Amino acid sequence: MLKVNNLVKDYVIDSDTIRVLDGVSFDVKEGEILGIIGRSGGGKSTILKVLRGMEPFVGGSFELDGFTVKPDASIEDKKTLQKMAAIHLQRNFGLWSGATYENVLRRVYAEKFGYESLPDRDSPYYQECYEKSLEYLKLVNLDSKAEHFSQVLSGGEKQRLLIARQLASKPKLLLLDEPATMTCPATKQGVLDTIKNVNKKLKLKTIVVSHLPEIHSYLADRVLWLENGKIIDEGEPEEILNKFLKKMKPAIPMPVRTLDKTVIKVNNLSKRYWLIRQGEVLDLDKINLEFKQGEMVGLIGPSGAGKTTLLHAMDGLIYPDDGDIEFRVNDDWVEMSTYSPKRMEVRRITSIMYQEFALTPHSTIKQQLAFRLGVKGQNVVEEARKRAKELGISDVDLDEMYKMTDMPEENGKERLAKMGYTPAILGVLFPSYPLTEVLKFAKPVFEAVDLPIEVLDLKPYQISGGENVRAALALALSTQPSILLLDEPFGDLDPITLRDVANALKNVNKTFNTTIIFISHHIDFIREVAQRAILIDKGHIVMDGAPGKVCDEFIKASNARYLDHCIEEK
Repeated sequence: MLKVNNLVKDYVIDSDTIRVLDGVSFDVKEGEILGIIGRSGGGKSTILKVLRGMEPFVGGSFELDGFTVKPDASIEDKKTLQKMAAIHLQRNFGLWSGATYENVLRRVYAEKFGYESLPDRDSPYYQECYEKSLEYLKLVNLDSKAEHFSQVLSGGEKQRLLIARQLASKPKLLLLDEPATMTCPATKQGVLDTIKNVNKKLKLKTIVVSHLPEIHSYLADRVLWLENGKIIDEGEPEEILNKFLKKMKPAIPMPVRTLDKTVIKVNNLSKRYWLIRQGEVLDLDKINLEFKQGEMVGLIGPSGAGKTTLLHAMDGLIYPDDGDIEFRVNDDWVEMSTYSPKRMEVRRITSIMYQEFALTPHSTIKQQLAFRLGVKGQNVVEEARKRAKELGISDVDLDEMYKMTDMPEENGKERLAKMGYTPAILGVLFPSYPLTEVLKFAKPVFEAVDLPIEVLDLKPYQISGGENVRAALALALSTQPSILLLDEPFGDLDPITLRDVANALKNVNKTFNTTIIFISHHIDFIREVAQRAILIDKGHIVMDGAPGKVCDEFIKASNARYLDHCIEEK
């Protein structure tokens, strides 16, 4: 049994001490799946890290099968704990290169000898370790992929392989942090069924952290509600989940689109990707789409279907093999895959948010907004051209550098290095706006996303998880872009925060007439925010129309039983 008694945990950031766990007590019985739900940033993941011995704590204690851990635990105590508990961290895909079975075999070997290694095939214990690794793969329904190269497994298969590796360490407690949260319904269903199967066969004490009520409804025997580091309530899943969801604000009405003006045309777009060991992994084939000014469109489909590729081709971050994408700028059409002087203006009026968006932790929101205005402000392109000319930088190179301001930092750094520059050149070409000018740009956007203007003077760690997301959205909207592209940036938000974001997007659309095109695996979010939904599978458009009908078709095609409640009654 696991018994947690009055657990207290603090984080010190800069000069501030933040209490993230405040007197938490609960227990988990043999063979029980305990679900933990709560708002983003409420301390859910921190509990798992403390129970695994990855994080120190300042008060209370916990006991796992008679072994007690206190704040002053020795290094040996922590090593013992880490052998007794296994954790699967959110978005962790750290796997060894090589065959799938080898990843598990290494962990089986470590149980015998204390470190992960591949034993020689002619060693006396190889066959025993190999057979044991296949047993664990069978537990997670991956035995048919035992010989496959681990790096080309699907996202859901990687998740299941990681669970098999955890099981190979023979833990007494299995800790799962947001299992399969960022995956499509079919992938998620496979992972959830794996967790159920493992629990049924091994009777492991299991804690599942997730902000998704449907996951707890499908998996958990009991649910604990954690808010601001304190337990609010615990009990039967449906009872606790209903109480939790009552915290959601009402959904505001869907804005009505008033114009029928086409602003983006996707013409016969094709893009293929290949992997040497796996062959063709994506064939986006002859896609034809149009998007209207002020339209809110959701892109939905299985993982790997081509949604992100389409979105990034629209922003000019990747170029198609065939076909083209055109944007209307005033009365001109600008094609994105070939250079033209007007392409920078398309990028200026387009904002994109990625799955892995993050605010700079040690800069105030005001400072980050000043940087954003320096990149996407009204006269930025014209001023950058003047500076580039003085520095002897061609317009073609400037166009390429401007594209990098929309890329994740590491990707942009690589490309700049190939051109012979450091990231500092971007600060020269696109200097930050004066901080004194920021307020007038921030005010209307902050109102639209329901953020107090005082947030400008705070750093990300000083505001809530939901405010962080809305602040990032405000940064993307600060220059009032005509087009907003969202690549699943809200995938790991709790439903209460997600409702706030949904309302914010509707307000933005109504206030600024922004065209919003977004990817999401959240069925309820698509229904709530999209005026139109497009289902993409295996590189083809399967359905394009009313969000309710498209979402129902997707759920049925995914065989996602955990989402049965989401199918609309006819």
